[in-house]
Amino acid sequence: MSPAKPMRVFGLAGWSGSGKTTLVARLLPELTRRGLTVSTVKHAHHSFDLDQPGKDSWRHREAGASEVMIASERRWALIHEHRGAPEPPLEALVGQMTPVDLLLVEGFKRGTHAKLEVHRPSLGKPLLCREDPHIVAVASDAPLAGLAVPLFALDDVAAIARFILAHCRLEAA
Repeated sequence: MSPAKPMRVFGLAGWSGSGKTTLVARLLPELTRRGLTVSTVKHAHHSFDLDQPGKDSWRHREAGASEVMIASERRWALIHEHRGAPEPPLEALVGQMTPVDLLLVEGFKRGTHAKLEVHRPSLGKPLLCREDPHIVAVASDAPLAGLAVPLFALDDVAAIARFILAHCRLEAA
């Protein structure tokens, strides 16, 4: 990524069970095959843990460390404990990421970044795009009428990738 280019942020939002994670997992190889560097950030609605009770890094956190980094020859992970502070906004989290061509955001459906809504009518949930001006397209497994934004078939990953690249004004490397 060129230092002159800002990191593009694009989200996938939708109700639980709509297929956001599956779509992200299918988009990643489609986008990286085009030569782009892509990272992801995912919002979790409940407590989660990357660490294992009893391990050294877990013991460090339990003893009060604000941050614990775990590193090996293959990867590193930084775990930051809020310790009572409020959950940071997406913008603050993005600032912690290493710059890439495109950052895909899964969740954060109330965020003000551009988003594609993943919608399955069978879930019985309302369309988010009717109330959210930041949703710029919808991907669904069924036809939908009366949308003010483009509609994509949920399984048309290539078309969705092309739309994201065009919307973010990114070209394949």
